[in-house]
Amino acid sequence: MIVLTRRVAEAASVTGTVTLDVDSRIKSRLRVTLDDGRDAGLMLERGHLLRGGELLADADGQHLVQVLAAPERVSTVRCADPLLLARAAYHLGNRHVPLQIEAGLLRYQHDHVLDEMVRGLGLEVLIEQAPFEPEAGAYQSAPHGHAHDHPFVRL
Repeated sequence: MIVLTRRVAEAASVTGTVTLDVDSRIKSRLRVTLDDGRDAGLMLERGHLLRGGELLADADGQHLVQVLAAPERVSTVRCADPLLLARAAYHLGNRHVPLQIEAGLLRYQHDHVLDEMVRGLGLEVLIEQAPFEPEAGAYQSAPHGHAHDHPFVRL
């Protein structure tokens, strides 16, 4: 079995891929099957969300595996009104819902109760199969387009 123990920033070539849903990508210890059928294990640093496109390697660098975000059932909200979208993000965040935030778009794991709440705010909800890449959270450090690594400072 291949044991993937570290993240790498770049590589000349990959030796495999693994497609994982978000619930699997939040785990640091996990047995997985690579897309080509080989068995592998994740033994990674705790507290980091794996992102689609990230590269993982074994201890000696012989195996380099790219993580792919699996399509899963999600609710997607698109809106050109940034204030209305911000209101929806506020209410979803107030319920501690993992949330993917992009320009003009919010996405969360499908939940019919949350869908009704968002519709009640005047937004349309589309239920679809799509990769889910939620925000890592204010106190987690995970590679993402707009991650910030600020230390917690008590005033």
